Amino acid sequence: MSIPYEEQLADSYGVADSFPKDFDYGGEDADIEDSPAPSDSKPRILLMGLRRSGKSSIQKVVFHKMSPNETLFLESTNKIYKDDISSSSFVNFQIWDFPGQVDFFDPTFDYEMIFRGTGALIFVIDAQDDYVEALGRLHLTVSRAYRVNPEINFEVFIHKVDGLSDDHKIETQRDIHQRANDDLADASLEKLHLSFYLTSIYDHSIFEAFSKVVQKLIPQLPTLENLLNIFISNSGIEKAFLFDVVSKIYIATDSSPVDMQSYELCCDMIDVVIDVSCIYGLREDGSGSAYDKESMAIIKLNNTTVLYLKEVTKFLALVCILREESFERKGLIDYNFHCFRKAIHEVFEVGVSTQRPAGPQAVGSPCTKAVALNGTPRNTV
Repeated sequence: MSIPYEEQLADSYGVADSFPKDFDYGGEDADIEDSPAPSDSKPRILLMGLRRSGKSSIQKVVFHKMSPNETLFLESTNKIYKDDISSSSFVNFQIWDFPGQVDFFDPTFDYEMIFRGTGALIFVIDAQDDYVEALGRLHLTVSRAYRVNPEINFEVFIHKVDGLSDDHKIETQRDIHQRANDDLADASLEKLHLSFYLTSIYDHSIFEAFSKVVQKLIPQLPTLENLLNIFISNSGIEKAFLFDVVSKIYIATDSSPVDMQSYELCCDMIDVVIDVSCIYGLREDGSGSAYDKESMAIIKLNNTTVLYLKEVTKFLALVCILREESFERKGLIDYNFHCFRKAIHEVFEVGVSTQRPAGPQAVGSPCTKAVALNGTPRNTV
């Protein structure tokens, strides 16, 4: 028996219908020794770094909608926390937040198990502090992880740059980049590639950096980019982003360069749409959905630019930037969007069906979806 797109998509999310003001990805799990094993089949993103480098603040701001100012009151992390992120059909992973003072190379830790199922390792360096010790820990961490799993994506967040001048930011990034790669070259690890990002929780740089990290974990990314290119070229649209609404991570965009100001505009539009919908989009008793298949928004700026948002799936939104004269052909844009949305749903279906095992748990199995849609690990547990 075939199941309609909408039912499959609804089953795949397993979340409440409405987005309250503090809607996020749910609570954190306990440390790894106390956590059940089945969810470990999901790809992991490890957050590592020295104490007070800002790891927990990044996690709270990006995935739990915490205000940056509130992170000042966060206590230092003293054990490993797992945060299960299951926001959409394309973003389905765990974030493991490691405390800076814990030596995870201690014999009591099974670091091979930790690294073997990891899709990305993010090492956070405090740019406002002396980073010599951090660079030593970075080298030790990535070299050990690379020997266990060469497929890991290694990402370095040069964090807390909001307090630095533009020249100081560039100099700090250049210095860290040079020192880190020199250490790898001395250890004959030239094949190990590090990606560097300047980040701060007080602007959108942390969201853009996390977007690029997550995109590397999405095997369907080339297909999504191709669909977006086709859509904008036939619709007179200048730029389009496919957003995860909850975190404001963009999981795909077209092939034109990303302008930070355009990305910030789209993020702000999502905030406006969700906040207004939470106030006026729900019934008097609070039931209903603040974001559903009817969700759509148009914002016209005073410089003849139009922002156009449309729902794609329960947690994905397409946000487009175009000129007013192009928006006069709204009927054509809506028809092309209908074709684009149908194609996205078909990409989702193919991803599930090609990896779906035979048996009664095939439909709606969260473990199956996690393995099917994220590339690592592909072996079933």
